[in-house]
Amino acid sequence: MLRNYTIGAILLLSASLAFAAEAGRVVFVTGQTQVGGRAAVLDAAVQEGDDLTTGADGYIYVKTVDSGFLILRPNSKARVVAYQIDQQNPGNTRVKLELSQGVARAISGHGVKQARQNFRFNTPVAAIGVRGTDFVVYTDSQTSRVQVMSGGVVMSPFSDSCVASGVGPCEGRASRELFAGQAGLLLQVQRGQQTPQLLNNPALAPDQSEKPRADEPVGKVTQAAVLTPAQVNLDPRRSDLSLDALRPAGQSTGNNGVDSALPPPVVVTPPPVEPPVVVVPPVVEPPAPLPPKAQEVFWGRWTSVAGAAVMPAAIKNNNVETPIFVGDYAIARTNGATLVMPTEGTVAFNLANSEAYVQKPGAAQMRAVVDTGKLSINFVDRSFTTDLGISSGVDKYDISGRGLVDYKGVMSNTSNSATQIRGYLSGPNVEEAAYIFKNTSYPNTTVIGATSWKR
Repeated sequence: MLRNYTIGAILLLSASLAFAAEAGRVVFVTGQTQVGGRAAVLDAAVQEGDDLTTGADGYIYVKTVDSGFLILRPNSKARVVAYQIDQQNPGNTRVKLELSQGVARAISGHGVKQARQNFRFNTPVAAIGVRGTDFVVYTDSQTSRVQVMSGGVVMSPFSDSCVASGVGPCEGRASRELFAGQAGLLLQVQRGQQTPQLLNNPALAPDQSEKPRADEPVGKVTQAAVLTPAQVNLDPRRSDLSLDALRPAGQSTGNNGVDSALPPPVVVTPPPVEPPVVVVPPVVEPPAPLPPKAQEVFWGRWTSVAGAAVMPAAIKNNNVETPIFVGDYAIARTNGATLVMPTEGTVAFNLANSEAYVQKPGAAQMRAVVDTGKLSINFVDRSFTTDLGISSGVDKYDISGRGLVDYKGVMSNTSNSATQIRGYLSGPNVEEAAYIFKNTSYPNTTVIGATSWKR
């Protein structure tokens, strides 16, 4: 019977490994990086079991399937042990990440927020759980430190009651919580320590070990999230957060009396308070969404009246540069549009708006639909690639193009291409892209249209 059970377990494990779930997609990559033992590329799938590594100049941003983020900074090694999200039954959700070296940032997605009890972030010496959170971790083989951008974490060193193979946070007398709001506060665990240590030393923050890029997401800390000393659990033998835990030995009252079996606790005297401070749990808010960028690129179909082009209303009604024409479409960017292009990395854009038509000899133009679209821009050599899936009735068209972006942010396809493309980039961090196109790769068929994209 035992042998049959063991064989069954092996088969079940093999099946789960063969069909590893997708944890997320690479949305930004630069420098020396690897995912699953292969060079990391934009839009690459990150699967359960994949290792992620970065070199001295490497950054990887992974957008998870539940719209969270895992960000790896230079000289780091991480692993996605499990990433299974069950929106219908959050109790089945399992998320486990490991950082063996370097600096990583984790921003909880909606799946993790619904099942915080099933999330675990391991380092070589500690387990970290979340309270709905955005946090940054530094680790080497002996020491781990965590800082909280928003929300809170619970941290515990590995022990008989908190094993590395476990799932979910380790909570109890050996764990400590830290919430956002107090600048410079960190939790640290060193190998062999029985409880995490609270540090007030900004110089040891993970951000100081490996600097974040300017385009990392920005967390939000509310004024109400600022903690008082009574809200920080400093006594390693107690899990309560009351003021009794901070009083000298022999002065506690009620259920917070000193355990005679333990040595006297470290005396931590809170600042004088008159009247006594009422401890209010911190208010934790998710990172505030950035305000939408004002549109700066406009396109539309033009018409000919008495041999002159009549501009689309979207272009005519805005103060724009001289329009560019491709087929029946025109595109223009507002005068004085803001544009600051990065000098490194490859960025993926999401299709935001589109329009297309199909023209065949002797027939009226037929409306088409852009079903799928991809656009990526490599800012190292200022090149772009794009792919569109277009349908018109039962007909399907796969259109691809590539080209260059000049120093003014103007997109142009390379020569000898069946797809003609002209477009613009705009924004202080290139948040917006748009182009118009004309494709003649299908016999007796011309496909024209326009697309808008957002980061």
